[in-house]
Amino acid sequence: MSSKKRFGSVVMTGNQCKKQNLNKKHDCYKDDFKQDCCKQASCNCNFKKQELKATKLDSDCFLVNSLVGTKTVQKVAETSLPLTLFEGVSTTNILSINVVPNLNAITQNVTVIKDKVVNIGIVPADISITTTDGDVVGIIGGVVNIPFQAHTDFPGACPEDMVQETPLEIEGIFIQEGISLVASTGQTLVAGILVKIILRTTITVTRPVIKDAKGNFCDLNPDRCKTTGTLPSFTFPPPGNG
Repeated sequence: MSSKKRFGSVVMTGNQCKKQNLNKKHDCYKDDFKQDCCKQASCNCNFKKQELKATKLDSDCFLVNSLVGTKTVQKVAETSLPLTLFEGVSTTNILSINVVPNLNAITQNVTVIKDKVVNIGIVPADISITTTDGDVVGIIGGVVNIPFQAHTDFPGACPEDMVQETPLEIEGIFIQEGISLVASTGQTLVAGILVKIILRTTITVTRPVIKDAKGNFCDLNPDRCKTTGTLPSFTFPPPGNG
């Protein structure tokens, strides 16, 4: 019958932990939780890889994704803001305009129509103006949601295809001050600024297809690319709620 040694929550049996010139102070055979038996002996633990079990399939066909295409594209987020949104700022005391987009908070909706991928979304950004007096003036209301939209030509894409995009990256931020905007009253022109953010991403479109045992493929929905007399129309949910 093999002997057992217990150390903390580990139980060792047999010769897994042998005595090697142990004295009474470091006796492996005593339940002494303060001593480390394996400082005095060698423990060999062999781990076995779990065996894979065969899965019974209902058919000899598989559902796989076919690559329709992939391309790197640019998207443009743009907005025009009147200087009246920046308290005490005019065209005569602007030193610099600062735009800090929050890429982690970008939200967007995407859909596919025939031969085209359509994106609509917003880029939240902090916008402030530094005046010639050294004051930093933030926009009234806080963060600005700058809208963007993109319509990417994608030959071969059809409705119900699946779209994946890499995280959006900023290629450039452009600001134009001194533009004219219609006042909220609609009667006069006021000075404003134009903010434009160029974004880059890689769009990948795939399509689910069925592959049989002989390597033949067929579309999961053979009618996905059929056109009708009705023009496609979509109402996107608010960004972030889709």
